[in-house]
Amino acid sequence: MALKVGVVGMGGIGNRHAGCHAEDDLADLVAVCDVVKESADRAAERHGVRAYYSLKDMLENEDLDIVDVTTGGNENGSWHYEPTMEALAAGRHVLCEKPLSNDIDEARDMVAYAAEQNLYLGCNLNHYFSQPADKAREYIAEGKVGEQIYCIHKMGFAGGEATYRPGKGPKSWGHPYFHVKAFLTHPFSVMRNFCGNITHVQAFFDRPSFRKQAGDLMISLNSIHVRFESGAMGYLLSQRGDATFGLGGWWSVEVAGTRGTFCIENCVEKITFWPAPGTAPMPENMSHGAAPDPIVDDSGIANFDATFPFRIHAFLEDVTNGVPREELRASGHDALAALEYTWAAIESYENGGVLVTPNPLPLLKRDPMA
Repeated sequence: MALKVGVVGMGGIGNRHAGCHAEDDLADLVAVCDVVKESADRAAERHGVRAYYSLKDMLENEDLDIVDVTTGGNENGSWHYEPTMEALAAGRHVLCEKPLSNDIDEARDMVAYAAEQNLYLGCNLNHYFSQPADKAREYIAEGKVGEQIYCIHKMGFAGGEATYRPGKGPKSWGHPYFHVKAFLTHPFSVMRNFCGNITHVQAFFDRPSFRKQAGDLMISLNSIHVRFESGAMGYLLSQRGDATFGLGGWWSVEVAGTRGTFCIENCVEKITFWPAPGTAPMPENMSHGAAPDPIVDDSGIANFDATFPFRIHAFLEDVTNGVPREELRASGHDALAALEYTWAAIESYENGGVLVTPNPLPLLKRDPMA
């Protein structure tokens, strides 16, 4: 039987989520909610469901299995806490947009309360729900990467001084850490998904002169060096339209190991794998530095929006199958990890680039009845 779903926050992302639920056989989209009546009414008409103007009313009048929280707020996350906690208190599973919150204490409370209620709390960490990411995990699982040596992740919108326009919306303008809090959840979650937990963080942040001249406080350029629990090294470079990345496009992650290296370009588009010398047939006329030929897999997908139905289906599938909470894909626990790394990066930056150990994550306790 399909899971009954209600979506809260009917902006662009909320309508995208609602459309994914409406088209998924595992979901029965029954209601949408927004405190702005016109937004709720438009979304209800678009998706052919009932409109509500408060989450309280929706929870009281609909027998929901899942509440999908797609509200925004300052730094794209200040309106996530209250609806998530209200839905969990009502006994509903929750899928929350990223970041889990723009406040680390709120995020910790959300994860702890979901565990206390024995409910699923997922987060829309959609960047690693793609065909190239599936292939990358296959390379890792088959031992083709070997012992991991480094991970390099670049993520940022194409831009520069000629295209810069001060974005004076209240959710971002005047918030120095808007980009850091709203954006870094994605690359940190991808790096952790492929390489495991991060134990040390060192960060340098800045913003280009055209932002400074415009009075834009956003710290949009982030250079972050990390160490993984495995001993592998990592580097994250993120920017928000300050420049245009070269090779790899707006989104690239490269993971190298003792047996091979993979690189995903533009998130959904392509993955290339380079076997290390000695692990595959070598070129006939081997020269200094030669390596086996790379293996290229093009997904045939260019639209990043394809990640949304993939990720939402995974959540619906996990809830339908009743997987142990610690096995939920892209969980609130995973989203909290990304925020702990983000807060460690902020602490490092604010203290001149010192080395910071992220706050420990809550232990995952396996359900003995699962």
